[in-house]
Amino acid sequence: MSIAPLPENEARRLDALAQYHILDSIDEQAYDDITFLASQICGVPIALVSFIDKDRQWLKSRIGIDVKETPRDIAFCAHAILDPHHVMQVRDATHDARFSDNPLVTSEPRIRFYAGAPLVTAAGDALGTLCVIDQKPRTLTEGQRRALEALSRQIVAQLELRKALDDLSTHIREQQVYEENSRLTSCVLRN
Repeated sequence: MSIAPLPENEARRLDALAQYHILDSIDEQAYDDITFLASQICGVPIALVSFIDKDRQWLKSRIGIDVKETPRDIAFCAHAILDPHHVMQVRDATHDARFSDNPLVTSEPRIRFYAGAPLVTAAGDALGTLCVIDQKPRTLTEGQRRALEALSRQIVAQLELRKALDDLSTHIREQQVYEENSRLTSCVLRN
């Protein structure tokens, strides 16, 4: 089994991931809808939205498996983020030296086929993937690959929306504190 090397931008990538406050968040329908569509479009039993953290792969959304995370060392997605501009496809993991003895291949869920579209920020940081998995060898059609890329961009749009809402909430709280302090200062000066 080949452990994926760290991306050259690993420190910046992890900082960017932290800014989205996505890790260990609750399930959300928007992500689950995209995962469902990826599974249907690609005709596979397993689809995931995964984020690659320092030592783990954390799954924001999943169809076909129940786990919420795996060690980063065995994550196919840790390999996929190394090339943020292309969908990584593994036609048959049993014939790929990187994965043939991976526990995700040799035992459940018995991955054979994997395709992962990196989730890339505007700054070029790949935070994770939208991936589809099958227990039999296959290859995506050109249309399926393009659809997976389009759906991965929608996940990044959801992340950006989440970050904008967090930033707005922080600004509103800061403004409320400022106004309350101004009111208290005004009351003290009048007395």
